[in-house]
Order: sequence, then C-alpha cells, then structure tokens
Amino acid sequence: MVDELVDPDSSLWAWLAHDVRFYRKKYGLTLHQLATVVQSSGPNVSNIEAGRRKLTDEQALALDVRFKTGGHFSRLLRFARRGHDPDWFKQYAHLEAKARLIKTYQALTVPGLLQTPEYATELFRAVGRVDIEGPLSERMTRADIFKRSDPPLLWAIVTESVIDWPIGGPEVMRKQLAHLLDLSTRPNISVRVVPRAAGTHAGIDGSFSLISGNDGDVVYTESPGGGRLVADSGEIREFGLQYDRIGQSALPESASREMIRRVMEAL
Repeated sequence: MVDELVDPDSSLWAWLAHDVRFYRKKYGLTLHQLATVVQSSGPNVSNIEAGRRKLTDEQALALDVRFKTGGHFSRLLRFARRGHDPDWFKQYAHLEAKARLIKTYQALTVPGLLQTPEYATELFRAVGRVDIEGPLSERMTRADIFKRSDPPLLWAIVTESVIDWPIGGPEVMRKQLAHLLDLSTRPNISVRVVPRAAGTHAGIDGSFSLISGNDGDVVYTESPGGGRLVADSGEIREFGLQYDRIGQSALPESASREMIRRVMEAL
C-alpha cells in the first residue's frame, strides 16, 4: 500500500502537497524540523502535506534551498496558482469553518452563508443540478459557524441586482430578503448594497471572498464550474483594496436595509 495523503496525479496542488511530504521523508525530517525550515509550525506543515493549506512563496523558496531542487517548489507553486483547483471547495470550506473575518462581494446572488434553503434550491436547479439534497445540506450546514460561541464577522457587499432579481419567484425571494434583513441586524453581520445608481464600480470584474483566520488570509474568486483560491500575499492585498473600493460605492448599512425592505414589500 502506497503511503500517500493526497493523489499527486489529481491536480498541481495535490502534486505540490505530495512533494512536500516526499522530500521531507526522503531527507528524514520530522514535521517540526521542516516547520523550522519554512518558519511555521508542525500542524501547519501537516495541513500543507494533506492539501488543506497552501504554501507561500517564501516557504516554497525555503524548500528549494533546503532540498536543493533548483526552483522546483517555487515553479510548481506558480503553475498551480494559474490553474483550476478541483479541490477548491473542500479547502475553502475548511478555511471558512475556522474564519475570524469573512469579507464577501457578490454580484449575482445572495452569499451562500446567508441563503435560505428555498433560495439555494432554486440556484442548484438553475445550473442543472439533479442531486440537490446533498449540496443543499452542505450549504446550510456551513451557516453553523454563526452558532459558535465566537462567531466570525461577516461583511457582505451585494449589488442591487442580488436583491431585486426574483430567484424562485416572489414567495421564495420575499422569504430570502426577510432572512437577509434579520441576519443584518446581528452585531457580527453587515450587509451593504451597491445601488445601480452608482454606475460602473470596482466590483464589475466579478464576485470574490476574503477569509481571515488563525491560518492566515486567503481569497476565493468565483468562476463558472469552480473557483480559484489565492494565497499569494501580494494578490490578497490587491483584493483587499478592491473590496474597499467596492465599499466606497455601497450604501451604508441602514440605507441598505431600507432598500432591501422596500424591494421585499414590493414583491
């Protein structure tokens, strides 16, 4: 039996995770010893080898120096970031579950953590999903993070299209907006709306989420059929600035709630 945590043939990210463990064992290093090399901790190295955590540029370079690989880890990291990661959602959900702060911008739909079952069901149906029960249960379970004794902060910015596009019809949408209003009154949840009157704004490129936690920061960018996790610190800073620019076009919280309430009552 092959002693592997991930399948290196499944993706570039899995290959990268596999090689971290392969070279560590080849040189007879413990998790703690390798953690010293990459300036991290044993548990974090274990998460890297299991594909639950991404290498940084600095860590990849440190591995190349320690193992004299001629840039192998740094090169593989660059190519992995450019491609689609088939395990993106598993990694995203793992980070989301431990998040301290989530900043999300959604151009087309209500953020997943704030969706009602009926609204989410309509979204799954719209993209042709047949096995709705499993994905629906997973999506609803993700919101359990708000039941923690120390729930994360969620700052959500959505476009006006998100609140007035009648997904599932008036009844489903009315219930979704009522749920959104209720959640927005919680001290740890902020919902703001970018009105159409704002015109062109910084969010025109598409939706994304920034997650901050004890394991560091990561960005998830959405795309049809999947997504991409961004772990590069420079790119994460750029997304942070973009989120702030989008916020400059959004209404304050109170005005956003009033807009949501008006749309809900008009349905």
